[in-house]
Amino acid sequence: MLDAGNHNSIDALLPSEMAERAEQIGVQKTRLDTLSLIALAVLAGAFVAFGSMFSVVVMAGAESNLPYGFTRLLGGTVFSLGLILVIVGGAELFTGNNLMVMACASGRIRASELLRAWAFVYVGNFVGAIAIGFLVFLSAGYDHGNGAVGLTALASANGKASLSGPQALIHGILANILVCLATWLCYSARTTTDKILAIIFPIAAFSAAGFEHSIANMYLLTFALLTKLWAATTFWGAIGKTRPRSRT
Repeated sequence: MLDAGNHNSIDALLPSEMAERAEQIGVQKTRLDTLSLIALAVLAGAFVAFGSMFSVVVMAGAESNLPYGFTRLLGGTVFSLGLILVIVGGAELFTGNNLMVMACASGRIRASELLRAWAFVYVGNFVGAIAIGFLVFLSAGYDHGNGAVGLTALASANGKASLSGPQALIHGILANILVCLATWLCYSARTTTDKILAIIFPIAAFSAAGFEHSIANMYLLTFALLTKLWAATTFWGAIGKTRPRSRT
């Protein structure tokens, strides 16, 4: 046991104990049945979507009124809600589950088990993220703030879609390093408060730096595309723009 002889300790686990815990969790994840794995993955996709939604709402209209760095820090800090919900709620997120390689490297799970878990979780994350994108669009979330939320979402999605292939890949790698670091730090935690504090700074850092989280992008790009194609005419009037014409 990790806490043998010291069950009541409130100290954080040491790195060697964190590694053991990471391997144990990796084994537990591969033992989940398919239905449970997919259900928890759908929840994680929805949770990260809520974090992205929160970030867009907070940043809406702020860029023209606040310094760039402060705006990015604010948006990144609230974006950490997504991983907080995933970790504390016990959902399955593909990017955090990349740490399952530790259990595979130690021989405690097979590569086939690892790939199975990753595949089902990634698909579930996609379903959960785009479902929230559709629901937020149907709620006319783009119209909030006199259209500022929709405008911010469109601008952010356009920036992401404009990245070159190598840029997008590098941004994704850098984001995932920080997501894995946040997850890794949570393995040292003994309380919910510990986990939340361990999550906030790494997640705020990658979001503020403009790195790309694949699951969050599933939500944001879905929401922005729906807004571009089918937002009410009043939205375009509120932001002083005309609806872009679809390419044929």
